[in-house]
Amino acid sequence: MKKLVFVILLAFFTLGIQAQKTYVLLTGVSNYGDGDHNLHNCTKDVKDLKSIFEKQGAVVGVLTGRNVTTENIETKIKAIVQLAKPEDNIIFFFSGHGALGGLVSYGPEYISYNSLADMLAKAKTRKVFCFLDACNAGSSAASTIKDETDEKIEFNTNITFVTASRFVESSYENDWVGHGVFAQAMIKGIRGKADTNRDRKVTLIELYKYIYNDVTARTRNTPQAQHPQLIGPSSLYDTVITKW
Repeated sequence: MKKLVFVILLAFFTLGIQAQKTYVLLTGVSNYGDGDHNLHNCTKDVKDLKSIFEKQGAVVGVLTGRNVTTENIETKIKAIVQLAKPEDNIIFFFSGHGALGGLVSYGPEYISYNSLADMLAKAKTRKVFCFLDACNAGSSAASTIKDETDEKIEFNTNITFVTASRFVESSYENDWVGHGVFAQAMIKGIRGKADTNRDRKVTLIELYKYIYNDVTARTRNTPQAQHPQLIGPSSLYDTVITKW
């Protein structure tokens, strides 16, 4: 009888581990439809990240190009928020233009960091991570400036942001490798280069440190250096973002 109980408990525990999921929404806009503000590598950023995250077992959703509207982003996020359990991870990635206090979706349209954070904060899990490869992305944490709508930015601290740049900085593309500098570092990091203790797990703090060092090194001699930012509670620094 004791043996049977042990087997049942072991099976339950194993199922519990397997039930933990990572939900990933990858968004990227290369073509803004106006001919003047197009980028080169945002769609490729998304495609390469999709391939890696899927191989690592994540549940991945993708929006690219004209599909990256504010409405579609909101719809996808709300669906993930409904699905995610308290033990799950949620990862949102955006590659495209940024503005003070928000992201520039296709149209162009504007989605504020306040509204993005408010939607994600409705999730049952606290492990929600936004990776933003956009100019001025550090303004997701600013509380002393105004956004594009002239509203004061009030950062939602329930969400963790890893941004490509400070709020006064641009975010560069590297046409030679076909990625944004930030996205390129993230791709290498989740493939295992960020795993400093070699346990085949990449934690948030490991990934951020790798991204920061890689991006600052590659932009050091550019007209404006780029400094990624980690904005969020330190209690989540050791959260495993992916296993490789």
